Amino acid sequence: MVGFVRILVAITLLVSVYSVAGTTRHYEFNIQLQNVTRLCHTRSMVTVNGKFPGPRIVAREGDRLLIKVTNHVSNNITIHWHGIRQLRSGWADGPAYVTQCPIQTGQSYVYNYTVIGQRGTLFWHAHISWLRASLYGPLIILPKLNVPYPFTKPYKEVPIIFGEWFNTDPEAIIAQATQTGGGPNVSDAYTFNGLPGPLYNCSAKDTLKLKVKQAKTYLLRLINAALNDELFFSIANHTLTVVEADAIYTKPFDTETLILAPGQTTNVLLKTKLKFPGASFVMSARPYVTGQGTFDNSTVAGILEYESSIPMKNLPLFKPALPPLNDTSFVTQFSNRLRSLASAQFPANVPQKIDRHLFFTVGLGTSPCEKNKTCQGPNGTRFAASINNVSFVQPSVALLQSHYSGQSEGVYSPYFPITPLHWFNYTGTPPNNTFVSNGTKLMVLPFNTSVELVLQDTSILGVESHPLHLHGFNFFVVGQGFGNYDPNKDPKNFNLVDPIERNTVGVPSGGWVAIRFLADNPGVWFMHCHLEVHTNWGLKMAWLVLDGKLPNQKLLPPPVDLPKC
Repeated sequence: MVGFVRILVAITLLVSVYSVAGTTRHYEFNIQLQNVTRLCHTRSMVTVNGKFPGPRIVAREGDRLLIKVTNHVSNNITIHWHGIRQLRSGWADGPAYVTQCPIQTGQSYVYNYTVIGQRGTLFWHAHISWLRASLYGPLIILPKLNVPYPFTKPYKEVPIIFGEWFNTDPEAIIAQATQTGGGPNVSDAYTFNGLPGPLYNCSAKDTLKLKVKQAKTYLLRLINAALNDELFFSIANHTLTVVEADAIYTKPFDTETLILAPGQTTNVLLKTKLKFPGASFVMSARPYVTGQGTFDNSTVAGILEYESSIPMKNLPLFKPALPPLNDTSFVTQFSNRLRSLASAQFPANVPQKIDRHLFFTVGLGTSPCEKNKTCQGPNGTRFAASINNVSFVQPSVALLQSHYSGQSEGVYSPYFPITPLHWFNYTGTPPNNTFVSNGTKLMVLPFNTSVELVLQDTSILGVESHPLHLHGFNFFVVGQGFGNYDPNKDPKNFNLVDPIERNTVGVPSGGWVAIRFLADNPGVWFMHCHLEVHTNWGLKMAWLVLDGKLPNQKLLPPPVDLPKC
C-alpha cells in the first residue's frame, strides 16, 4: 500500500510539474494503406489514420506532446516534427538512421517531446525514403494562453499545405532512379490540402475552396510539403501581409506573391474586400525552377469565394500573375525583405562572437557506374550530390544511438571537413572531374559553440537553388549573394541586427548564404537539402553536439520503446 501511495505522489508531482509548463496532449498515428483517387488515378497509398494529407496537430507553446505511431504497413516508418527544436529530446526528432532506427511493421513508438520557446506554423512528415509524399500534415503551435499575436487578431485561421501528387507509387519511382542512376520521374500535379484543382485532368471536383466573409482578416498558414519543388504562391487581386516565417515572427510586409521552398512555412494575413466584389479569385502555385533536370511544369489552383446572402452564379473569375519559372531576382528580393521582429518580447539573439567559421560547398556531382552496367546519369555515370564533396552514406544503425552508447567506431567518422578539400571556381567553369567522395562523416561541436556557416552553391552539373534544412536548431540568415563568397568583403555587409531566423534556407542558385547559430542542443542533428531527390543522392550530413557540463545541458537517455534496427 505504501508503495502504491508513493507512486501516486510521484505521478501527482509529475503532473503538477507539467501542468505548470503546459498541457500534455496525446495523439495516435496509425500508419495504414488507403485508396486515394486524384486525376482519375486511384492509388493505394501510405497514410496516417487513412487521411491524405494527414491529421492536424495543434498544441500551445510549453505543451508536451505524446504521439504514438503504430506501423500497419510493410514499409519502415519514421516521423519528423519539422522545425521543432527537440531540446535534449533528439530521440524524438525522427530522421531514419540518424536519431532512430525506423518503426518496423507491427511495431509502435511514442514520440515524446515538449515545445519550448516556440510558437507558429510548422509541419510533420515521414523522414525515410520518399514516404513524405503522402505522410505529412500541419503542426500548429499556438502562443501560450492569453498571449496575443504581435499582429491583428485574425477572424479565422486556415492552414494551406502544398504537396505533390504522383499517379504512380513514389517509392517505385525513387527505387527505379536509384537502380538506373538517372533522374527520377516527376510528379503529376501539385496540391493544396491534397487537392489539385481545375487545371488538371478530371480534377474540378477536387478543388480547395476558401469561403470568406467581406471586411475580415484571415491568417493563412502556408506550408510547402512538396517533395522536390520550390513554389510561388499568389491570390488574384489580393495583397498578403507576411507576419511569420518558419514559426518566427517577422517585421510585417505586403506582397502579391510569395516563394516557399520545401520545408518552409509562411504565415500571411489576408484582409478581405470591404464590399462584396461580385467575383471569385484564383489562388495558385507553380514551381520556381533553377536546375537543369526535368520538372513538373503545372499549376495548382484553388478558389477564394466571398460569401453572399444572394446566390450568385457565373461570377467572373480573376487569375493571379505568377513570376516566370526561373525568376531568381524575385526570389532574392523576397528573401531580402524577410526580417526578424527583433523586439523586446521577441528578440533576435544573433551570435556576435563566433567560435567556428565553416565553409561548405553544396551541389550535384556524379559517381562512377558499376562494372558491366549502364547508368542513366551524365555521360553514363550515376547522379550524386554532396556537401564539401562528401556524399553522405546512410549507416545501417542510428547515429545518435551509436554516439550515446560509445560504439561509434565503424559507424561514422567525427572528421567532417571544415572547408572543401579542393578549391575551384565554385560558380564558374566546372572542373573536369565531377566525381564525389563517399562517407558517413559528422561535424563535432562542443556544447554552446557559436557557429558561422557559409553555404556555397557550385556549378558542377549546373548551378541550382538548394533549400537546406537544419534539424535541432533555428539559425539566423546574416547574408547572401551571388558568385563566389568573398571572406574579406562579404562579411562587412552582414545583417547582425534583425536577420530572419529560420530552419530552412534556400542557398541561392549560383550564390551563397551565410548563417549563424548557437550549438546549445546536445545530440546528433541532420542537415540536408529538402529537395528529396538531392537528399537521396547524398546532399546531407550531420552535426554532433556534445553534452555540456551541467545536468540541463545533457542529452536525456533513450526511451525504452526506441525502435531497434
